[in-house]
Amino acid sequence: MPVQSLWEAGYFGLDKVKIFRDSSGAEQEKILQLCTRSLLEEAYFIEKAGVGYMAKMVMLAQTTEERMLYGLFASDEASHLAQISRFIKPDYIGGQERAFLRLLSTVVENEDKSVLLFVIQVVLEGWGLSHYRNLAKGCKNAEVAQMFRGFLQEEAHHHGTGMMLFDRRSLSPSSRDAIAEILALFLRMVQVGPQSVVSAIARVKGHLSPPQKVRILTELDTETQSGTRLKLLRSLMQGKTASPIVHRLEIQGAFEPFSPEDCLRSVES
Repeated sequence: MPVQSLWEAGYFGLDKVKIFRDSSGAEQEKILQLCTRSLLEEAYFIEKAGVGYMAKMVMLAQTTEERMLYGLFASDEASHLAQISRFIKPDYIGGQERAFLRLLSTVVENEDKSVLLFVIQVVLEGWGLSHYRNLAKGCKNAEVAQMFRGFLQEEAHHHGTGMMLFDRRSLSPSSRDAIAEILALFLRMVQVGPQSVVSAIARVKGHLSPPQKVRILTELDTETQSGTRLKLLRSLMQGKTASPIVHRLEIQGAFEPFSPEDCLRSVES
């Protein structure tokens, strides 16, 4: 079931994409609806994972105070999920969204508190702060924009607490390896660029040839888009405890955006 388009073409960079500009008004609206659905589904699954994460941390808590803290955080995440559920009830999950969901599920199932803290509470919730702020700023629906703005204070509290708790921990080699492996997978999803936008165009316009996909990614300025997000993610991984992880990811080139051609090769390989 299509959702109403909530962000203008410029938010996705579609105003610079020739195949979109040359499309009929009805086709443009369908593409924007699919892009909107992708953003809402992403937020839905992030908050759903947040509920599972906070519940897991309640179980792993070693003090009453820590259990109470994560109980309160779980209430925040449940409230966020309920609010998003008013606007989206996922029925179709695209390829990139499915991969992201699998990654989140894998992380939440982890029993290592250091891995959970850093990946979910420090990195993903920190990234979510910037992401939700941008969603709210660009959204043309006042109710949805206010919903995302309303998430910010609670998410900032979750993120700040996660940073404080993580900095107090010492990382075992196995925890460090697990974090680096998970983040390398997540960063790869950012490196390949706005694949959900390309997918939305293909679903409306039909099959796209490799050259067409490369042109779309070029027009979307994928390297700049991904580079900005990768820079933000790297900034969230600062601190003495995390520096070996950042160094390992840098050696792997995990913070370097892909060219349009490399995006295509990576997705189709």
